[in-house]
Amino acid sequence: MSNKLVSSAVIKESGVAFGTSGARGLVSQFSSNVCAAFSVAFISAIKPFFSFKKVAIAVDNRPSSYAMAQACASALEQFGVDVVYYGVVPTPALAYVAQEHAMPAIMVTGSHIPFDRNGLKFYRPDGEISKSDEQVILNEIVEFIGIDKLPELVVNYQAAEEYITRYTSLFDSPWLTGKRIGIYEHSSAGRDLYYKIFEAFGGEVISLERSDQFVPIDTEAVSEEDTLKAIRWSEDYKLDLIFSTDGDGDRPLVSDENGHWLRGDILGLLTSDVLNIEALAVPASCNTAIELCDRFSHVERTKIGSPYVIAEFSNLAGKYKSVAGFEANGGYLLGSNVDVNGHSLKALPTRDAMLPVIMLLIAAQKRPISDFVNELPSRYTHSDRIQNFPIEKSAAIISRGKQDPKLLLRELGFEGVEVESFNDTDGVRIVLSNNIILHLRASGNAPEFRCYAEAAVHENAINCVNSTLKAIQSL
Repeated sequence: MSNKLVSSAVIKESGVAFGTSGARGLVSQFSSNVCAAFSVAFISAIKPFFSFKKVAIAVDNRPSSYAMAQACASALEQFGVDVVYYGVVPTPALAYVAQEHAMPAIMVTGSHIPFDRNGLKFYRPDGEISKSDEQVILNEIVEFIGIDKLPELVVNYQAAEEYITRYTSLFDSPWLTGKRIGIYEHSSAGRDLYYKIFEAFGGEVISLERSDQFVPIDTEAVSEEDTLKAIRWSEDYKLDLIFSTDGDGDRPLVSDENGHWLRGDILGLLTSDVLNIEALAVPASCNTAIELCDRFSHVERTKIGSPYVIAEFSNLAGKYKSVAGFEANGGYLLGSNVDVNGHSLKALPTRDAMLPVIMLLIAAQKRPISDFVNELPSRYTHSDRIQNFPIEKSAAIISRGKQDPKLLLRELGFEGVEVESFNDTDGVRIVLSNNIILHLRASGNAPEFRCYAEAAVHENAINCVNSTLKAIQSL
């Protein structure tokens, strides 16, 4: 007798939920049947709107990702849908090939979160799913047969090849000749293709610290160890820039010529300036230097998460010629076609790590990267998080802050400052009378409590985050 299951029931029982971008949970929660339930609910949800016979799937380097992809493929085959498996590639590479060939796509990745967790990201043939799509997937009622056998998947290398060509086709000469680019490879999903792009531009690539173990790089909370590594690498190898990403290659981590990591929103600001972007959509957590630099016609603030940034693109597209967005983590979303070096670069409205580093290198052909950073308004951001922090505790703290931000500030040890303004678009964002901005929120991807601070002096932003998180732990 067949073991028939219902997608909505399986998903609900699993405890897996959608975060800021994609479904996330513990590896132990992502059983074969849970992966299957999400997959069939996804294709059922979008089938009334799109015609397709194939679904694209790719994975990151997490130990659990391949088996999850196998389960997704097995479920799709039950419904007569062919799977094109692109192997280990960056999320934007999968999104791009799916967009080019009008296929839905599923990326198996937990992004930057620890390896005992994983996730699924979904793409319609026209791009990343929306928040409303997420709710439809959760509630979709689809019967499927429980997974008892996982098929072997044969890698198609087209996604990697087309992603490389997307960027190498923009240039006709080796314009990076003489530049030395370090790639901190760790376990990044794009580590086997990034060097090909830089070398095609004429750059000399130095491979740094490739790892057989999964390394959860969080571009918004760079460790002290990685901070010191970058400075040492820059000195030892005489590098012009160091490039790295998070686990699935959609969030960049880029240094200047001195090995100092750039904040993701500063990288996004510089990228947008080089691309001559008119209108930007950025989350509330991004640096206010974006508005203060006065380089963009319009800046729209959103909730944190790529779906919110993408949703704003449609509102901006009719008013402005060029539209883009980025997040504090550095992921860059191109909302319209743009001209690069006399060539048209197609829109890719999902987080990408490669476009920002290429644009930064273009700007830095004649001047050091640090010069461009130092010319920006003096607003510095810092962020960190408390890991393994219960979700209910995060919710209680945020609720307290929304009810009485002044009281929360006192509890956190802030004295002699007043609340100038308050915003609860995503968590609690408080502008203080001493011109420091404090932003508290629960991570949408893992049980973590995040703190962001912005100040006119970098040390003040760092101290604000450190003291706040210490106080949070004692509340």
